Amino acid sequence: DVHGNRFALESVLKEIELEKPDLILNLGDGVWGSANPLGAWNLQQSCGALEVRGNTDEYVMAEPDSLEGSKSYTQWLQSQLTPQVAEHLRTVPVNRTALEGQILATHGTPNDPWTAFFNESYQQQLGRLAPYSGVKVVLVGHTHNELLEVQDGITRVNVGAVSRQKDGDPWARWVLLEQKGTRFNVTFKRVEYDVEAAVRWILEHYPHGEREAAQLRSGRA
Repeated sequence: DVHGNRFALESVLKEIELEKPDLILNLGDGVWGSANPLGAWNLQQSCGALEVRGNTDEYVMAEPDSLEGSKSYTQWLQSQLTPQVAEHLRTVPVNRTALEGQILATHGTPNDPWTAFFNESYQQQLGRLAPYSGVKVVLVGHTHNELLEVQDGITRVNVGAVSRQKDGDPWARWVLLEQKGTRFNVTFKRVEYDVEAAVRWILEHYPHGEREAAQLRSGRA
């Protein structure tokens, strides 16, 4: 959930680089935002992450006239991006596995980026995971709320969001996952970034950016 915020993503990637990870996973919703979306896109492509498609990534792929209430923003966003962004997003799957199937990464649920995984019952979650018999860790995004639950040997994590927080803390979020033998440790990370620089970019480049600027400053949707 970078949501087109280059400034937040830069700070997150600097922290990630210090950990020297074997793998970076990007859980989607990469460019639907106004704090330099093309810069955010370029950073995401340069870090070599495995990607999954988020629900707002599907907005980027759509024709502006098909998006009720979002036509003017979609036109602006597409003017900021290159045609190759939408072309690339069409090739990105809605879920990915890693570590020989031990990790499942998705934006919402494994087959639907629009549905929040943790809004479903545990039995519904298990039904979603049935095709992934070897999974030990499920990583999701979408709701921008950090969450960790462990049951029946499966660790389920909502990693939070790089941008557009909801809890009153504007800092960017990411998660460090570490394998220790047959188990995994999950560490939630919060990273300070230059919110005012992001706000200035929005107000200088997007004609109707006051709402997102206020959201980034306050850390509340």
